[in-house]
Amino acid sequence: MASIGYPFLVRGAACTLLAAALAGCSSWGSSPRPVPEDLGANVPILGVHQVWTSRVGSVAGLHLEVSVAGHVATLASADGVVAAIDARTGGDVWRIALGDPLSAGVGSDGRLAAVVSRDNALIVIDAGRLRWRETLPAQVFTPPLVAGGRVFVLAADRSVSAYDAATGRQLWVQQRPGEPLVLRQAGVLLARGDTLVVGLSGRLVGFNPDNGNVRWEAPLANPRGTNDVERLVELVGRTSRVGDSVCARSFQAAVGCVDTARGTVAWTQAASGAEGVHGDEQALFGTESNGTLVAWRRSDGGRLWTSDRLKHRKLTAPLLLGRSVVVGDDAGLVHLLSRTDGASLNRISTDGSGIAAAPVVAADTLVFVTRNGAIYGFRPD
Repeated sequence: MASIGYPFLVRGAACTLLAAALAGCSSWGSSPRPVPEDLGANVPILGVHQVWTSRVGSVAGLHLEVSVAGHVATLASADGVVAAIDARTGGDVWRIALGDPLSAGVGSDGRLAAVVSRDNALIVIDAGRLRWRETLPAQVFTPPLVAGGRVFVLAADRSVSAYDAATGRQLWVQQRPGEPLVLRQAGVLLARGDTLVVGLSGRLVGFNPDNGNVRWEAPLANPRGTNDVERLVELVGRTSRVGDSVCARSFQAAVGCVDTARGTVAWTQAASGAEGVHGDEQALFGTESNGTLVAWRRSDGGRLWTSDRLKHRKLTAPLLLGRSVVVGDDAGLVHLLSRTDGASLNRISTDGSGIAAAPVVAADTLVFVTRNGAIYGFRPD
């Protein structure tokens, strides 16, 4: 249930909804949360050791993705500190305090970094110096994408826009009508070859990045139900990209893969998770809302295995790293699980504040960030 606590955004209304299958302004009620089973003693089958730590400041309330380019991991704090960390040493490549509370970040191509403030400003940083800022017409919960000399933005009003990375001049914008509710959660925004791939409602949409024209649309989930909450089918990050294949999750509805060269759906499978997926050419991995870890065959979506080892723990999206699947939980633990059956390979403790973003790897270093802003770098023995 890693994202169940994020409220929906209700446009044109005064109420917010919790992410429950309820209509109207309401909340979860008084039912106690299920208690996870004890994990038992940690038996480190796969050895890893801590090589450095750093800090960035609290990330609570920030829709954070850690951006990796080469050996540099770029991240941010909720109060507007943006830092590029050398994953080999844990030292700063650069760091800047913007003074603006942030809602989404970070997108980076290794030099330019882009974030969005809570007052809807798109802010671009060039090697640690403020380059430009532009006011956006709507809130943003998805980190911007920096690619090909442009900055792309997916806003909560389901607009997609492109800006010149050097000047901040808007190049194009595409707006399409959407459902009354959107998730207050990062969506899908990535580049695949010469196509901008965006999650809009339950579809992956391929845009021409030069002019915003739509090249193809591929539905991973269709709205169902009788009210706005039940009909919500947003796509959520992270995604898994292997060649022309891009796999993604539709919130609480489905997991599927799309051939981005043809713009066609390869397969979809019903799934009830709220976080993104990751994988390679053989398998795709994801966490369900109840903490169950699931592996699907990449080629056709057939289920390979499920594991209840982490059931009732709020998990991040996974990272496939060698023979292990890495997930973080809200108790501040990072779990390394076998890609073949989900068995435990190792468990890493942090500051206990909860893992705030999906783990990443840079320069052979596993990097993760806690809600309190601690940054950890681990490497295999």
